[in-house]
Amino acid sequence: MISITEWQKIGVGITGFGIFFILFGTLLYFDSVLLAFGNLLFLTGLSLIIGLRKTFWFFFQRHKLKGTSFLLGGVVIVLLRWPLLGMFLETYGFFSLFKSAESSLSLVCGSQSLNLSVDLSLVPSILSSWAITDSSLLPSAPRGFFPVAFGFLGNVCNIPFLGALFRRLQGTSSMV
Repeated sequence: MISITEWQKIGVGITGFGIFFILFGTLLYFDSVLLAFGNLLFLTGLSLIIGLRKTFWFFFQRHKLKGTSFLLGGVVIVLLRWPLLGMFLETYGFFSLFKSAESSLSLVCGSQSLNLSVDLSLVPSILSSWAITDSSLLPSAPRGFFPVAFGFLGNVCNIPFLGALFRRLQGTSSMV
């Protein structure tokens, strides 16, 4: 049986909150404050779970310096309030850090190679929906959270129902 210390339990909670804030900040169109807070919580929780020495050893291995520099550089860029660029750098750094895990995943999955490619054709639609629905660009009454979220999901996933729901809710001035 594996014994878990109190610090590791706290670290799991802090890491969970960090992931929540990162996902919530991404859902709210790359809100820089939520993303920065999520990044700090995630890295703090990770260091509490595996320890400071092992965290330092993991991130600063010679073959992982490229991924570490992109990940930590992305965190700094997010802290400087450039969330979109920072999250792209962090994502590249994350995949670069864990690309060595691909070989161990292929052993577990039994496949010869594991394709971890991302469909980059969705990026223009995500960026266009982010720019179109930004309230600072549109001279209209303030919109609530749900019309913006439904519109974003409708544009990204190309779901006609959510797109129609967004157009219908766009005229309401409810802040619910």
